[in-house]
Amino acid sequence: MLLLTIFLILIFSLFYLFFFRLTISHIKIFSLIVSGLILILSVVLFLRFNFNNTYFQQTTVFVVDLNILNLFFNFGVDGISIYFFLLTTFLIFICIIFSWETINVKMHFFNLLFLELLLLLVFTVLDLFLFYIFFEAILIPMFLIIGILGSRARKIRAAYLLFFYTLIGSILMLLGIIYIYIIVGTLNFEIIFTYKFTKYEQCLLWISFFLSFATKIPMFPFHIWLPEAHVEAPTIGSVILAGILLKLGVYGFLRFSLTLFPDASLFFSPIVYLLSIIGIIYASLTAIRQTDIKRIIAYSSIAHMNLVVLGVFSFNCIGIEGSIVQSISHGFVSGGMFLLVGILYDRYHSRLLYYYGGLVHVMPIFSSFFLFFTLANIAMPGTSSFIGEFLILCGVYKTNSVTCLLSVLGVVICAIYSLWLYNRLVFGNLKISYTKIFKDLNFREFVILCLLSLFIFFLGIYPAYILKSIEVSVLNLILLT
Repeated sequence: MLLLTIFLILIFSLFYLFFFRLTISHIKIFSLIVSGLILILSVVLFLRFNFNNTYFQQTTVFVVDLNILNLFFNFGVDGISIYFFLLTTFLIFICIIFSWETINVKMHFFNLLFLELLLLLVFTVLDLFLFYIFFEAILIPMFLIIGILGSRARKIRAAYLLFFYTLIGSILMLLGIIYIYIIVGTLNFEIIFTYKFTKYEQCLLWISFFLSFATKIPMFPFHIWLPEAHVEAPTIGSVILAGILLKLGVYGFLRFSLTLFPDASLFFSPIVYLLSIIGIIYASLTAIRQTDIKRIIAYSSIAHMNLVVLGVFSFNCIGIEGSIVQSISHGFVSGGMFLLVGILYDRYHSRLLYYYGGLVHVMPIFSSFFLFFTLANIAMPGTSSFIGEFLILCGVYKTNSVTCLLSVLGVVICAIYSLWLYNRLVFGNLKISYTKIFKDLNFREFVILCLLSLFIFFLGIYPAYILKSIEVSVLNLILLT
């Protein structure tokens, strides 16, 4: 099932390159069917998954002997990666529906399908060298999405910031992978995690992997590229960037840093706590003084993802489960927030708060959804973010109470700038001198936001569904560390 899903995306992505005479309507329908089929296959894969098994499932291995390097095309999913797999297929499907009325249809949809292929490969591949290739290849479609499909003049600068920040941060990881191959003799993950590195080797390798994953999250001080990329990217670019790409660093920490280098992870945990706390407070305070709506949500994403890192390095079941739940929740919440901002920009071609006010009078449905996602962003009880943040804070408190208390400060500031943003945008007087024609959500936008709201509400009311399913994999991860 896993192999079928990956090959279907590959075949349909190549279809775009060889059939140039497809009409716009055919491309739209074709892309919607393909992304919907991939989503259905991922749901079937999820339903057939045995969550009581600690081993990788749906594994497929192809060995290619190049005399220089043995490549294990080894794919599999466990209780952790299956949720990132589902999140990817769902958000790509949502982005294709949202882009239905876009102008550059073929470029949009080809990049989305190609990006979906690479993301699914990253979350399933079990060979370090292939993981690095797919991990870095994601930069290509994201560079095109921001640099070509972006909406403002600084989009080229933002695309290069994304490219160079993430690429330079991954150079040391490549050196670390080469070193692992030299001393272990293979890059198959299932073989490597049985090898015992010395503490000195673990420290060096942990640093090389940490810089790459910390840049993807991003942690302080590697965060400069993210606000710029969000502001210049089109709406679907921001949704994918916040909803999926930021999770690559979290997945890397869970899959490689904690599993392969447990002693080094514990040794460097104070530095991780310090950088995460600085990132949470700095991003939260910076969000207060922003006037661009997208930039506010971008800094909010930085603060939330740094909180997730604290949960990962809490080294207990509660904190790690909370980080996974919060990662999935953040994909829905931030994706919904960026979609709402994109809806505003499509209508009025501005993201500056100065030009908006009193939208509740003319866009009541939009205002209601914006209220729901704002409450989810500040982790209101009953939403999925509350479950994730509460578990993270409980897990961090068991490890380091001072760090927990400082991270709570970021949660409080998040409520301040989120409610301030909603008040400025929705209430007050209408500024008809800037925005004269008002149009509420159409049916397509309403359905998309309803789907996202449904998942946020479901995980907030019944979190046991996901917590029970990831418990075995998280306990196995803790045993390995």
